[in-house]
Amino acid sequence: MSEFATVLRAWRDRVTPQQVGMLAGAGRRTSGLRREELSALAGVSVDYIVRLEQGRATNPSVQTLTALARALRLSDEERDHLFRAAGAPIPSARVASRHVPPGVQRIVDRLGDSPVAVMTAAWDIVLWNPLWAALFGDPSALPADESNVAWRYFMHGPGNTEFDDAHHAAFTADLASDLRRAAGLYPDDARIADLVRCLRRDAPAFEEAWQTATVSVHISSRKTVHSPVIGPIELDCDVLTAPGADLRIVVYTAVPGSTAAANLDLLRVTGVQAL
Repeated sequence: MSEFATVLRAWRDRVTPQQVGMLAGAGRRTSGLRREELSALAGVSVDYIVRLEQGRATNPSVQTLTALARALRLSDEERDHLFRAAGAPIPSARVASRHVPPGVQRIVDRLGDSPVAVMTAAWDIVLWNPLWAALFGDPSALPADESNVAWRYFMHGPGNTEFDDAHHAAFTADLASDLRRAAGLYPDDARIADLVRCLRRDAPAFEEAWQTATVSVHISSRKTVHSPVIGPIELDCDVLTAPGADLRIVVYTAVPGSTAAANLDLLRVTGVQAL
């Protein structure tokens, strides 16, 4: 059996359903993930996982390896070994990482009562919880461009979130500043280069912000988000950073005991069930 097949099976066996938010159910023959469960988490067919574990499929794509590493909650070192074993180049430090470390995944798991999503340095959404999807829509149902926060904001506006003029100006500057930083840090990242090129060409507000070369930092803000299920909900938005991973963790919270908190609780029941 190949090294890739060996580690893939071993790492699948060590991850329990509870660790990834799944119910274990009765009659299980293994404490780890079933192939069907890994398939659902990684978005890879069960048949393909079988062939990978049996050594009958070789040269999996970078997208598949990235999805498997995230689903199996691999550390950076384990992810790199998975890539080596597959004969794929290890993700370069000159390209923005899409890998979500296990600790960040656990943060998302624990904050089930708040909408939470994880973004790359270029604001691609790579992980989210059910409440985020209930409030803002399921990112997995979107085309690649529209799952990028900056692209959606500059091309389609703030969506179901209210922005006054001051907030719009600050958020515009923040996103342009973030993409300028990302383009400098990750010069080999074609995704970032294409995103910046597209926005400079097609989004006048981004081009104006880009030309000013403003350097800004994200601060906490209060936003009103219009849920199609509940209606308007006033929430505090905080952008956290994951040290060493260059990821943004965006968290929306409500003041305890407020109407917004009650509405968020209601959305957690009705909105998530609708999904």
